Amino acid sequence: MHPYQNTNAGESIMGVQRETVVLVHGLYVHGLWMRLLEYWLEEAGYHTVNYSYPSITRSPAENADDLHALLKPLDTPIIHFLGHSMGGLVVRYLFHYYPEQRPGHIVTLGTPHQGSYAARIMHDSGLGLFVGRGLEGGLMGDAPAWVAPNPIGSIAGTLNIGLGLLFPGMPAPSDGMIAVVETQFPGMTDHICLPVSHMQMLVDPTTIAQSCAFFCHRPVSPCPLCATGRGDAKLTLIFQALTPN
Repeated sequence: MHPYQNTNAGESIMGVQRETVVLVHGLYVHGLWMRLLEYWLEEAGYHTVNYSYPSITRSPAENADDLHALLKPLDTPIIHFLGHSMGGLVVRYLFHYYPEQRPGHIVTLGTPHQGSYAARIMHDSGLGLFVGRGLEGGLMGDAPAWVAPNPIGSIAGTLNIGLGLLFPGMPAPSDGMIAVVETQFPGMTDHICLPVSHMQMLVDPTTIAQSCAFFCHRPVSPCPLCATGRGDAKLTLIFQALTPN
């Protein structure tokens, strides 16, 4: 039993079930760190599942097993995923080992899909203990390929503030922990950059608005956060200045 599993996905209003968003945190932290994002998603009308897991003592694949067990009994027609950092790798393992997932979109925030430069340096320097079993399948660049039909979008940060400053040579730009190039991978539906740091994503209104825009693929009415009735699965690029000419 995990210490924090906030689940309200079984509720409905007037007999109509709402879509669910599953939040999956990253390395070192706890589901409570996702609580503000969860609050904003609830305000937008989604039901939420905030999955908390041991990121150091268990591998991403093992945590994906537990996540599958948590989601299996949920009575909800559509499940989206919002994964921060290593949480995005847990979601990738979920779809790899349990491909028969319900319809839904996936957004990853600062996830090192190509592996983490910082994690590699720690591993090669004999400091892998500080990352623990998070190194097993993902942080070293060996996450399973994405072949699921569910659209997946990746958001990267470009504000270089964080522990990554302790690792000279990290590719630029980065969010202070994960380089932008590490957040890109074959199979992704869309990718954008925002001027935020790695941990700032958890409290940034634009980040959650972009995520909602990606989740709102066939809304009955526009999402109050993204204010769009878009019918595709593209992230809304707000900061046009970040788009290469």
